[in-house]
Amino acid sequence: MPVITLPDGSQRQYDHAVSVLDVALDIGPGLAKACIAGRVNGELVDASDLIESDAQLAIITAKDAEGLEILRHSCAHLLGHAIKQLWPDTKMAIGPVIDNGFYYDVDIDRTLTQEDLDLLEKRMHELADKDYDVIKKKVSWQEARDTFAARGEDYKVAILDENISRDDHPGLYHHEEYVDMCRGPHVPNMRFCHHFKLQKTSGAYWRGDSKNKMLQRIYGTAWSDKKQLNAYLQRLEEAAKRDHRKIGKQLDLYHMQEEAPGMVFWHNDGWTIFRELETFVRMKLKEYQYQEVKGPFMMDRVLWEKTGHWENYAEHMFTTSSENREYCIKPMNCPGHVQIFNQGLKSYRDLPLRMAEFGSCHRNEPSGALHGLMRVRGFTQDDAHIFCTEEQVRDEVNSCIKMVYDMYSTFGFEKIVVKLSTRPEKRIGSDDLWTRAEDDLAAALTENGIPFDYQPG
Repeated sequence: MPVITLPDGSQRQYDHAVSVLDVALDIGPGLAKACIAGRVNGELVDASDLIESDAQLAIITAKDAEGLEILRHSCAHLLGHAIKQLWPDTKMAIGPVIDNGFYYDVDIDRTLTQEDLDLLEKRMHELADKDYDVIKKKVSWQEARDTFAARGEDYKVAILDENISRDDHPGLYHHEEYVDMCRGPHVPNMRFCHHFKLQKTSGAYWRGDSKNKMLQRIYGTAWSDKKQLNAYLQRLEEAAKRDHRKIGKQLDLYHMQEEAPGMVFWHNDGWTIFRELETFVRMKLKEYQYQEVKGPFMMDRVLWEKTGHWENYAEHMFTTSSENREYCIKPMNCPGHVQIFNQGLKSYRDLPLRMAEFGSCHRNEPSGALHGLMRVRGFTQDDAHIFCTEEQVRDEVNSCIKMVYDMYSTFGFEKIVVKLSTRPEKRIGSDDLWTRAEDDLAAALTENGIPFDYQPG
């Protein structure tokens, strides 16, 4: 007899297993109608999932951030449903949620046009207007594999073979005749998925590996009501007027071309602006007592192995070779600065030592992620490294924060969002060292009255 404890502390007792939707209906028909999913003991579950023992339960609706994310994920499945009806031979890859929307990578024997997107969106609306129930079935790994193999869904089969344990029971979501696979949760009925817009397509390699086949990625946005959707589309329209790629072309500042993906060809006026910005930053660095250095463009792979960068970052590094030695074109300035610091004897009296560089760096970013000047493969990284004692860390962080805000204020940047990144999964250094560093950074932000959010990893 499960006892269900709700967020307000009230409890409901049942003499049998109940679904999230059952509890919502017990509370009231309005909540049941709005119920998208539930959070049971901190874990998101489908509205149809059964609760068989005592549990903490929160009902998730479209007004909740989690509810909107679930709605968007279900719109990705709706896109899959539509595309398989229009072009049955399409093979579906992955369709995750992203900021403000979703995408689906598909293997289709045609280059999708805007007319195709309009046709797809129309079919999605026709399907959603049927308000059909989404049926979830937990099946064995073998049954899931057999299901997708019979449907010719090679990418789903590959996901099962390579990413899902044979002991697992994948969730299959049935949208009428269309079947997709996901951890979930998803909406229980398509009445929640009426306010969406397909936006664009791009190329994307399967699993992000350029050695694999290029798929087509279809992007869309989805919201809980028409007002939110229209407001978002209006914001996009306004932002497009200020798109730096459009301005760069209009003012003849730079260009990019296929023969050098992610690399910038600076024109005279653009390069003049670049150099003026560099001069301004250099002046501020001098004001805050930074030394300016210049490290080599590439270094022996052995050095990158010693620093741990090769182990954790190799896939993003460009390499070359000469005279039987392998070199890495630097993706960051850190190892070079350490080599400069290591030259000659240093005393604690020499600290803090602030070392800055306008480093020419290159990173092997996925082609699908490249975006004008905002996401490139070749860039100038004007960063710095501060060598100091542990006791000096707090003061140095405070000084760095002051310098950054000083620079931002010159350009009128006032609404600054600060995120404190914590230790990544791939890292060097002990956990104790990471904890001290994270605590010092958080304390410095707090002391300066700067609100921030943690960004794990």
